[in-house]
Amino acid sequence: MLVRGAKSGFRRTIPLRRELRQRQTFAEQRFCVRVSHQQFFELKFRRQHGIGSYIVDFYCPERKLVVEIDGDTHVDDQAVRRDQERTRDLTAMGYTVTRYTNHQILGSCKEVFEDLARNLKLL
Repeated sequence: MLVRGAKSGFRRTIPLRRELRQRQTFAEQRFCVRVSHQQFFELKFRRQHGIGSYIVDFYCPERKLVVEIDGDTHVDDQAVRRDQERTRDLTAMGYTVTRYTNHQILGSCKEVFEDLARNLKLL
């Protein structure tokens, strides 16, 4: 999610980030359970974390990794372009962005985490 405005910093996004944490999708909840309490290779993940003017679904500070979990709202052409721009911006800031769909998380969670571990060169 993009929070517009030149000074849309950390404090300004706090209420929205709290709201997003409270209304996570089932796929986000499932991902969160798998990474909470540093269960995934002892890496810490933050939910609905603010980076610049963006709020990312999950962020691992040790690896500068952003994990986005995309639902049905990310399939039309305009949403795909926004996601590409967001990924390009975050990558330019030095972050690695990995995207999974709700369907992937709910249908093959084991494979998602194997893919994530391979991408992080943990396997």
